[in-house]
Amino acid sequence: MPPRDAEPFPRAVLDALDAAGDRPVFEHGARVVTGAELLDLVARIAAGLRHGGLGPGDGVALLLGVTPEAFATILAAHAAGTRVVGVRPGLTDGQLRHLLGLDIAAVVTDSDVGYAPRTLTVDALRLARADAGPLRPAGRPADVARLIHTSGSTGAPKACAQTYAAMTAAWTARPAAWPPAIRDLASRLDRYLVFGSLSSQVMFEYAVLTIAAGGVVVVADRPALPDAITRHRASGSVITVPRLAKLVAAQRRHPADLSTLRALMVSGSPLAPDRHREALDVLGPVVFHGYGQSETGMIAMATPDDPPGSVGIPPAAVAVEVRDEHGAPVPAGVDGELFVRTPAQAGAYWADPAQSAEVFVDGWARTRDLGRFDADGRLYLTGRTRDVVIVNANLYYAGPIERVIAEHPDVAEAYVVAVPDEDTGEAVHAFVVPTAGRAPDLAALRALVTARLGAACAPARVTAIAEPPLAPSGKPDKRLLSRSGRGE
Repeated sequence: MPPRDAEPFPRAVLDALDAAGDRPVFEHGARVVTGAELLDLVARIAAGLRHGGLGPGDGVALLLGVTPEAFATILAAHAAGTRVVGVRPGLTDGQLRHLLGLDIAAVVTDSDVGYAPRTLTVDALRLARADAGPLRPAGRPADVARLIHTSGSTGAPKACAQTYAAMTAAWTARPAAWPPAIRDLASRLDRYLVFGSLSSQVMFEYAVLTIAAGGVVVVADRPALPDAITRHRASGSVITVPRLAKLVAAQRRHPADLSTLRALMVSGSPLAPDRHREALDVLGPVVFHGYGQSETGMIAMATPDDPPGSVGIPPAAVAVEVRDEHGAPVPAGVDGELFVRTPAQAGAYWADPAQSAEVFVDGWARTRDLGRFDADGRLYLTGRTRDVVIVNANLYYAGPIERVIAEHPDVAEAYVVAVPDEDTGEAVHAFVVPTAGRAPDLAALRALVTARLGAACAPARVTAIAEPPLAPSGKPDKRLLSRSGRGE
């Protein structure tokens, strides 16, 4: 057995809970759970899994709510060395059956489920007696520790396979390894609001960061903002770009008391510079703009002191290269595709060697995102390589078109999709969220885009929407917009 300081994930998290002792680390309604209580819960559930014959190499699917028990079960499944598959809410019956077919030995749930030959309940597992002595994680470095499913925003969700070695190398639970932006963020997470699903990679890892920073994870059963912030006196929470826009608009109309708020972690999609500035103006210096992928974990994070539109300077432990279409690195100021290497990145897609070979190349992860560095080393996102419109056999990226349209004073948000066109093959269809009281004019938007990007990028159609449809991940669902644009 390796020495304690060389043990795999979740050793660092267990140590953080042990250090917390009688300090509250989780709050769910009137219930307060201390570090010692949560650590005991982890030990008992891990023992229940082991007594049930589950250990290294076994796949365990977790269908859980947002509770201290759910957090403890995730840690316990890792302590037992299993391969953890978190199942987020909002999946279709077919998607759920697919996930539970990924070589799953058992399902652990706090609700009724009948899709697996073996189902265990958290209530039953927590009754197990913890093994004598301290809890020792059983994960083997080369084993897959978890499968993280992509959002599916550019196609079917894929299962990113992250090993125990990679999870152990992550800095989230290790304050000595925190990059500057994370250290700044951690200092603000006195009361971190969680909702939705702890199977979310982002939601779970910020919860770990909060506990390591000495804060409390607070469950929001009703996550509507700004009410949840004021009701729970939250100092931080994760927020998507659409939800941020709603919060800013609500604060403009009827300001709520957000005096406890110190950090909003924008996640899921790029934040346009104008939106970024507006959020800072209305909410104050609380906006952290994170950039990462399921395949890589966090790549960079902008603090409130970084220029709007930037995602900050990548940490020293993260390598980012901007490459041209031939794979050659390009200088600062030039757009290209981002290739990334992080300490905790996945190594492959589970049971998908073809996709793995396309994305995971020579130790790098191909993000399929477009971006550039400025002269100070800050990273800016400019689009996606597959988010394109092909006009007269020429390829145009949607991201730059969306940013130009969003600069128009009548447009709050813009989403561009390709639609069939008899003359050009495809054409631009822009879905826009208007600013208050103003309807966007097609001719004006066409003129703006033509002047900046050329006539081929000008929208052939513009549709005003109150807000974009959202995928289960919380990201704008451009596939639904595309189907709508095609009249499906």
